[in-house]
Amino acid sequence: MKTLSIALSALLALAFLPSAVNAAEQKPAFNEGWKKGRQTGFPIPRFVSLRSERANMRVGPSTDYATKWVYSVRGLPMEITEEYGNWRRVRDQDGVTGWMLAPLLSSRRTAVIGPWIDAPVALRSSPSAKARILARLAPKVRLNIVQCDGTWCETTVQNRRMNGFIDQGSLWGVYPGETID
Repeated sequence: MKTLSIALSALLALAFLPSAVNAAEQKPAFNEGWKKGRQTGFPIPRFVSLRSERANMRVGPSTDYATKWVYSVRGLPMEITEEYGNWRRVRDQDGVTGWMLAPLLSSRRTAVIGPWIDAPVALRSSPSAKARILARLAPKVRLNIVQCDGTWCETTVQNRRMNGFIDQGSLWGVYPGETID
């Protein structure tokens, strides 16, 4: 009985150590609990971008399948929804799905102003709705992601020397609440 009470006292002491409290207060990872890719072990779904200047989207995961679409824009965001060998099932900002070879894709994060948005979106000088507006960007304008804090993303307009902050909810290429360093 004495051994049991000593063991319980030790457990209670451990439970109240600062490290145990800090561990309990930590938020889970953004994509914790998401399905993992069969080939890479990375979360599914996830966003990537086109590495190649020209990339074929195919009907199935093989060069034996017909080409469904040809993309000719490097840096276009794509969402990986499945993995099969060296192939990735992807979806573009218009909802078109198909298969691409993994080497055509890059982990570099990019985004576009949401195609569902009707009015131009403000590119701001700092991460605040009250910050100075640097430009107004039309739907589907391509952006490089510098970092995101879960609410705002610091971006650079592709092929321009213009950077600023955009409300994360206005972007396709970043999940709501996702942080990117």
